[in-house]
Amino acid sequence: MRIPITEGTHRAANASRRWTAGESEAQSHVVGTVLMPQDTPTGFLTIHPATATPARFYTRFAEYAVGRGLAVLTYDVRGVAASGPAREHTQLRMRDWMQQDANAVSAWAANEFPELPKVALGHSLGGHTLLLGNAAEDLHGIVTVGTSRAALRDINPLSERFRVGLILRALGPLISPLVGYAPGKRLGLGEDIPTAAMLEWGRWVRMSEYFFDDPSLGATARMARLRTPVLAVGASDDNWASPAQIDALVDHVRLAEIERRTFTPEELEVGRIGHHGLLRRAVAESAWPEIVSWMLNRLPQN
Repeated sequence: MRIPITEGTHRAANASRRWTAGESEAQSHVVGTVLMPQDTPTGFLTIHPATATPARFYTRFAEYAVGRGLAVLTYDVRGVAASGPAREHTQLRMRDWMQQDANAVSAWAANEFPELPKVALGHSLGGHTLLLGNAAEDLHGIVTVGTSRAALRDINPLSERFRVGLILRALGPLISPLVGYAPGKRLGLGEDIPTAAMLEWGRWVRMSEYFFDDPSLGATARMARLRTPVLAVGASDDNWASPAQIDALVDHVRLAEIERRTFTPEELEVGRIGHHGLLRRAVAESAWPEIVSWMLNRLPQN
């Protein structure tokens, strides 16, 4: 389906349990998929993706949540995977994904499924999106996965900090303006992303408090206003979002109820979890019942 960024209401049509919204111009929509359970859904879950991570990565988790009775929407932000080539969205910043794309998806879901209570899961950047108050209107619960104060100085071990710093502070800013986009696939970051997103990301990671040190974003005040209950989930071996980094982020949430959960490789009986593992079936399927149950327990009928 195509969800317009600036347009109003669009009708949806059911096609093999997937819903398709009206067409829009190439640079003014995001592409997503809604999966529906066989019976009437008990709620509606939107999954907001991590940077350079395609919607298809979340399919297995979405299918599990559908099996628990939720309708689930996954989507690609503009300039990533199905939502258009990065080179066609050169000027899109990370804040545009968090504010424009996520809010458009939320508005679409509210319009198409007004009767269903809403919850949301944000992975890494997707969690930043929600904690900053974007796409959070009328949510009954927010789960963040691997979402932290993502300053470069906090990344460990030192070898990973050096690798990430080299990409975000040197190679990305150097190559992106030359080729017209950030070649994330070749740089080892996942999908290609727009140049402006790479440059903003590189600027934020250099700040000691990440985007909290960017006055134009107003992150401190925005997180302090959030009232939706939050489950902040992480992995003990996540080099990009350690438990301490996650704590440093959610400490900025002043009004909302916060629960923390850290999974370990030993608990899940795997060799490693990492930054993406909690949403991989082969790694963390045994963690999914707890995460989805938390969301279901926040729905009004429960």
